[in-house]
Amino acid sequence: MRTPRRAVRRDERGMTTAEYAIGTVAAASFAGLLIKLLTSSEVQQLLLKIVKSALSLAT
Repeated sequence: MRTPRRAVRRDERGMTTAEYAIGTVAAASFAGLLIKLLTSSEVQQLLLKIVKSALSLAT
């Protein structure tokens, strides 16, 4: 027998909510990683070097 459409829709809504939750956690984790990387002195020095190089080419 077929499953009633209401039951299927409820399951799909739950899955959608779970997918959003996983996506939100992944995005927050990625943002935390980026913050950690961008605040490290090595990366800041590298970015400063790139910006100085780009500005020297513009003049």
